[in-house]
Amino acid sequence: MADPSIVTRFAPSPTGMLHIGGARTALFSWLFARHHGGQFRLRIEDTDRERSTPEAVEAIFDGLRWLELDWDGEAMFQFARADRHRAVAEKLLAEGHAYRCYCSPEELEAMRATAKAEGRPMRYDGRWRDRDPSEAPAGVKPVIRLKAPQKGETIVVDKVQGDVRFANENLDDWVLLRSDGTPTYMLSVVVDDFDMGVTHVIRGDDHLTNAARQMQLIQALNWPVPVYAHVPLIHGPDGAKLSKRHGALGVEAYRDMGYLPEAMRNYLLRLGWSHGDEEVITTQQAIAWFDLESIGRSPARLDFAKLDNLNGRYLREASDQRLIGALAAFKGRSLDSTANARLERLIPGLKERAKTLKELSENAEFLFVSRPLVMDEKAAKILSPDARSLLTELHAILAAMDPWTASELEGRVKVFAEAKSTKLGQIAQPLRAALTGSSTSPGIFDVLEALGRTEALARIADQAG
Repeated sequence: MADPSIVTRFAPSPTGMLHIGGARTALFSWLFARHHGGQFRLRIEDTDRERSTPEAVEAIFDGLRWLELDWDGEAMFQFARADRHRAVAEKLLAEGHAYRCYCSPEELEAMRATAKAEGRPMRYDGRWRDRDPSEAPAGVKPVIRLKAPQKGETIVVDKVQGDVRFANENLDDWVLLRSDGTPTYMLSVVVDDFDMGVTHVIRGDDHLTNAARQMQLIQALNWPVPVYAHVPLIHGPDGAKLSKRHGALGVEAYRDMGYLPEAMRNYLLRLGWSHGDEEVITTQQAIAWFDLESIGRSPARLDFAKLDNLNGRYLREASDQRLIGALAAFKGRSLDSTANARLERLIPGLKERAKTLKELSENAEFLFVSRPLVMDEKAAKILSPDARSLLTELHAILAAMDPWTASELEGRVKVFAEAKSTKLGQIAQPLRAALTGSSTSPGIFDVLEALGRTEALARIADQAG
């Protein structure tokens, strides 16, 4: 059902690459907004000034653009809104929902040591919650803390996790403003979500405790609580938390490995969301079908074999012209008219044998290389002295061929094989090695036609003997 009032957001921190988990979160948020005809907003949470870099910001933009996840309006930068965040903290202070805390670093360290000795998480003990600021020690700049409820519980009503309950006694009075006046991430997130009109927060379930704390702030401000959907994290094939050893790579790495953006979207969608038994789901179908209720509660597992197979299917179904353009972009070079014509002739056969643009590029490389070709190990073995002798005879026959078409060439080579009392494969394999430098290729007669008379005969002559 269309609801243009719905606003989702993707809010990455620019401290590194756009990783696969973040890309999936962005996809889910984008799909939910597009399903309802609402808005999908982008916010760069760059408050960690030491680790945030312009390069990481650009990597996030590039990754989202490659995945074709378009955002509405301008991207918001959190750090630029620090004055607004401070103003909200001051308002809470004035209304009695926050207080100044003058704890010294030594006092906080003592609290931390006690908590560790007792085997519990560090929790601020609230010692400045009700003290008069006149008791403040000289020279200590205070932080501002939220005066959080101490009794009862905070319930996060979650579209994925169900009702998640937190005892308020375990949620301490957290810091809104640091002693230097800089807002904390937790404060900034709540203020930015409100100011952006965010209605639905879709993010990883590692933020569940944050949600409880943020709800306490939202309630103190008397703002509407967004709908939460906390998505289980992605795990490696072994069920362990995803790490670099599993291939926890940036989105740009998947692009560089030769995956198509539409295949990547389909794969990410199926990492934790399902629609019956459907595996291949177009973007249009995903927009039509996506809902929060169908997100699973269990962590999804990264599976490169599934991704490869899915990408191979998208490659086979892509139009030839689309793939030629994608291949040129992947290779980082424009194709001249000769290379383009060769690809047009062979792309139907090439895409049947590849699962990624990288494989497609490698398989098509023989079309672009200069003579003499470098033989791979298998091709070198095929080109025995007897095979080279056959190529010499075949060169003389093919040189007289006219027209130079796959069907005519195939007929003539078959006659040659019969005359030699040998199987066609015994002729085709050394011919393939000479023409491509490999033992595999599209149909060899299609290769002959695509290369053209002059180039094909020259490559055969290079290996004849």
